[in-house]
Parts: sequence; C-alpha cells; structure tokens
Amino acid sequence: MTFRFVFAALLWCLSAFGLAADPASHEDMAARIFAPMSLGDQLSDDGIYELLNSGGAHAGYVFQTEPMAPLPGFSGAPINILVVLDLEGRFLDVQLITHNEPIFVSGLGEAPFHAFFEQYRGHSITDSLVVGTPYGAGSDGGGLVYLDGVTKATASVRIAHESILAAALQVAREKMGGIASGPPAFPNPDIQENIRWQEAVDQGLIARHQVSNAEVQALFNGTIWEDDDPDALDFPEEPYLDLWFADLGPNSIARALLSEDTLQELDLFTTISTFDEPILVIETARHGLVSPEFVRNTAPAWIGIEQGGFPIALRDADLFVELHEDAPEALHDGTALILRTDRRLGFDPAAPWMLNVTAVREHGMFQPEMGSVILSTEHSTDDRFFVRPGKIERLSPFEEAIRNRQSDLIALSFVLIALLATLLAGQSRLAGLSAFTSVRLGCLAVVLGFVGWWGQGQLSIVTPLAGLQTAMAGGSFAFLLYDPFSLLIWGAAILGFLLWGRGLFCGWLCPFGAMQEFLHHIGRLLHIPIVEVPRRWDQHFKKLKYVALAGLVAITLFAPQHMDKAAEIEPFKTAITTFFIREWYYAAYATLWLVLGLFVFKGFCRYLCPLGALMAIGGLLRLRKWIPRRIECGSPCQLCKVKCNYGAIRQNGDIQYDECFQCLDCVAIHDDDSQCVPLILKAKKSSKRATPVSGHPNHMPAE
Repeated sequence: MTFRFVFAALLWCLSAFGLAADPASHEDMAARIFAPMSLGDQLSDDGIYELLNSGGAHAGYVFQTEPMAPLPGFSGAPINILVVLDLEGRFLDVQLITHNEPIFVSGLGEAPFHAFFEQYRGHSITDSLVVGTPYGAGSDGGGLVYLDGVTKATASVRIAHESILAAALQVAREKMGGIASGPPAFPNPDIQENIRWQEAVDQGLIARHQVSNAEVQALFNGTIWEDDDPDALDFPEEPYLDLWFADLGPNSIARALLSEDTLQELDLFTTISTFDEPILVIETARHGLVSPEFVRNTAPAWIGIEQGGFPIALRDADLFVELHEDAPEALHDGTALILRTDRRLGFDPAAPWMLNVTAVREHGMFQPEMGSVILSTEHSTDDRFFVRPGKIERLSPFEEAIRNRQSDLIALSFVLIALLATLLAGQSRLAGLSAFTSVRLGCLAVVLGFVGWWGQGQLSIVTPLAGLQTAMAGGSFAFLLYDPFSLLIWGAAILGFLLWGRGLFCGWLCPFGAMQEFLHHIGRLLHIPIVEVPRRWDQHFKKLKYVALAGLVAITLFAPQHMDKAAEIEPFKTAITTFFIREWYYAAYATLWLVLGLFVFKGFCRYLCPLGALMAIGGLLRLRKWIPRRIECGSPCQLCKVKCNYGAIRQNGDIQYDECFQCLDCVAIHDDDSQCVPLILKAKKSSKRATPVSGHPNHMPAE
C-alpha cells in the first residue's frame, strides 16, 4: 500500500512538466503550397498567412490548426493540419503536418489519415460537415455533408475534424466577415404576387444605374487613358452605361420581367440548379456588358458582385433572354444576360449586394496597355420574397459519436449492467456454479469478440497519459468524448475501483487479458507444464509494471514525440486493434506474450502492464473488502493462497487487492464445504458430536 501511495505521489510531481511540439515553419508551409499559388506574408500573430495567386494577388488564407485550435489527440499532443481556404471559404487543400496518434503512427499507417483530409477539397466552411454516415437508413442527411471516417480510428479523425472546423471558423470570423455563417436565404415559393413591370420599378425590385460619358471620363482623367475614348470627349452627356438589373430568384419578380418562354427556361434551370440565384442584367448604352472574348456559360470579365466586402462567384447561366412585353422598348434592343451565383458560397439574396461593372480602355496600337475603372451600384431585394431556414445545427461531436455507434452502445450497456449486477449481488452464487469456468470463459469470449475486436474498446494507457498532458497544458478534455464506446468502459472501470479495485476491468473487461486467459486454458488442455514463479520473485516482478508506467509518464511529459513508440510496450494495438496486421516485429512481440501465457499465467497482466499499474493505483479508492475471509484463512489454511493463480493472497491469508483480478476462485473455495478446509474440519467436528459412541457412561441401552 505504501509503495503505491509513494508511486502515485511521484507521478503527480512529474506532471508539473511537459513539452509541446512547435508549429511548422514558414518555409515548411511554403513548400506545401502547390503552384500556381504561393504563400504570402503573415497576417496575424496566430499564424494566418496570405495565399497569393500566380499574379501575386490576394487569393485566400493559409493557416495551421495547432496555434488556433490545439485540441489534444489521443497521444496528448494536438494534431497539426495545414488548411488552405479561398476568399469564398472553400477548402482548396487540407494537409496533415504532424501528429502522434498511435493508431496511425504504427498501426494502420498514415495513408488512411492523409486520405481522410483529401475529402475536404471543394467543400465550403458554410457546409455542415460531419464525420460518419447519415443517421438512419434511407436518410438524406438533412443538409449535412458527410465525410468518411477511418475504421479503428474514429476518435482520432473526429478530433482532427473538429480542429479543422474550429480553426477555419476562427479565420472566417477574423478575416472573412462576408462568409455566411449559416444557411443562406432562398426564394420563398409560397410568395406569389401579381406584379407588373412598372410596379417592379417603383418598388425597387429592378434597379437602374446610369453613368454618363463625362462621369467615366472623370475617372480616367490624369491617366494615360484619358484621351483614348473620343466619344466620351465629344459627347460627354451621352450615356456610357444604362444598366438595369434584378434578382430573378423570386418567382413573382421573374414573371414581371421575363417573357413566358424565358420564364419556362428559367424555371427548368432553377429546378436543376437548386442553389443558384439568377441575376438579370440589361445594358442599353455603349458599355455592352461583356468583352469580345466572352464565352457563354463562363464568368464575364466586366461584371462582378460583392457582398459584405467579399467577391461573389458569378457566371453566365447560358439562357436565352426575352423580356416581358411591358418592358420599355429600348430594353428589348439592349444586351441582356442572366447570370447565376451559388447561395452556398456565401451570397445572401435577402441582404444588400454591390454590382460592379468594369469600364475598359486601351492605350497604344501595337501592344496596347489596358486600363479600367469600376462603376458600382448597390441593390437589395425586399426580404418578403425570401425565407431564411433555421441554421442546420450540427450535433456535438459527442452526440455524433453516440448516434453513429448507438447499437453498439446499447449492447455494451446491457453487457456491463448484467456483469455489474451479477458481481455485486450474486458473486457467491456465480462462483458456486458447477459450470463457473465455462460461464466465465463465455463472458471473456464476449469481451474479446464484441468489446475488443468488434467494438475496439480495448482500453490503453495512452488515454490517461494524454489526459495528463492535457491537464498540464490547460487544454480541453473533449477528446475523451470522441469514443463513447471506450468511455463507457472507462466509466465501468472507475466504478469498479470503488466496489472491487482493479479486478473488474483487469479480470472481466480487458480483451487482451481475456486472450491470455484463453491461452492458459489451452495450455492446460495440451498438458503444458506451468512455470511457477517463486513468490519472492513474483512480488519483485510485479513492481516492473510501475516502472513501465513511470517511464511512460516521463516520456509523455519530457519527450512526447516518442510517446507513440514507447506505448508499444502494450501489445493491445497489435492483438486487438489491428488483429496482428502490422509490421512483423510488433506481431512477434504480441505473440510472445500470448505464447508465454501457455506457461506463465497472464504474465503481461501481472508483471509489465502499465495500464494494470494505473488500475492498481485507482484501486486505492476501493470502499470495501469484498472477498469474505475466515479467522482460519492463512493460519492454518493456505488453500486459497495456493490456488490463486495471480499470487494475490499473502501468507497470513490477507487479500492483496492491488493484484486481485476478481477471478472468484477464492470465493468459490470459501463457500464450498467440500473445498474450504475450515468448513471441512467444522463438519467433521459436528459429525463426531452428533454420533453416539458405544460403551460411553451416558449411553443407556434401549429397553
């Protein structure tokens, strides 16, 4: 007991120190940006960099997740990821920089982790991205965008996903205020108003923007292009731009402005392109709207939209435009286009937006220099024509994880409740069953097959060490919630500390422990001799697991970059998580312990398991002595001590609870009057007192 208290105090003292990995350097980040893009200057202290296009213009943002969202992974260290966003909030690239997730470092390999990050490309931060599959058969996801996780590494990819979202949304708030934070408004199909052309003009539903030659000339004055438009100089009062424009998304506005034929084409277009907002532009003066190089169904070079200070992607809808017969005659003779923009990329049709038209001039004949000015006007459409859905609420990561493993969690809950209830209320009856060994092996088969291989619920020392590092760094423990299956087992193990000590987990819920016990019984069937370790050496060897735990704590705090390799002292990942599909030396190491189990009863559990050492320390919380004892136990009776495969009973008969695996063998002996020596002796004494002896002075012959 004193040794365990001292060891626990030592761990607490060691936990005053820790290390954190540094983010990637500017040079490393620059090397990860693919041409024609390049890395620009740093824009903020938290590591946001400018993304430059081939012309050196601002094209987006580059950042790492660790400085802004340092969520600890299962190794305790954050997963650092490079994220590249364009100005519209789309993911151009997501790359893994550094991590220490054990399952990827030396388990599954890093290829599945890299493949997971490739799924972000093309998605927007306005999408409701979640890891997993739609909840329920036949579900369309309810507006959610699902990313495929990685089998056996669900928790790690969820932590990485939350890191990306947290960092990206922080960048959006700091640098991209125009990016929509929720679902955009869209035309309300229930609004059907009978509006005439002039009424649309009077209500501002179709706007008009006029710019004279003189106004354009004033913008070019003082430049080399000021004399390059003779018409502007000769006819200053004539219109250069006479622009009409409107949002055709609301059906009431479209019916007021378009002919029946164009309206039908538009209805078909919006039925197919449900997220596109159509914009009508008409020009009747000199500008002409598009350049000579314009190609239909592409983005027009001379027209653009801004909203909230951010550009909005715009392209031609490639629709034939014929106006309503009520439109002024001059408009029928003008140049008309229907452009489209995607509401998912941040355009909010119910909010004001700016239409920008570029006026272009050329200077010189053989190699003319191009000059331009922007003619801007603001417009907004009455929000009565739109409906704004409630924001699609993502479930919390914990809720998502629960929903994705609902069936497994229900089954595990039944298993744990049944086990706890049986051990708490009926351990003596359970231990006294004639088929107890078969029942126990059946339980261990469920633990190995369902909890271990299927549910991936093998607890590991990596989790508490990651929690220790998180506590020292003042970070969040949210990473523990990403694997509710294992979390439920942790909860049962901690409850077991109070009721039984380490025995509940180590004896009944550890999949690798179950494997060793099966190997022990196979050894007995094969008549392989058992190697009995002398008690003195047995007690010394049992302290090795505390040394292993102390070493792992030291590595976690002082050299966390080596934690993934050091944690391989546990063969759990090899035998349970990856089912031996690993490098040969890991498989050989795990196999060594299992083969040793044919000769030495659960050698790894008893002598080297760092998780077992931690469980033994947790067992200090035990509230009761749950194994019944008699005064004769230890002196003179040594049967339970001899029969205990774990060596958890002292010479004086006391139970060494920090080494007890709750196998119930001693409970069965204690309650069995055919095995328990005190009960056998008591029965013999009672039998002698109850049997009359012939010739005794008190014996009277029958008359």
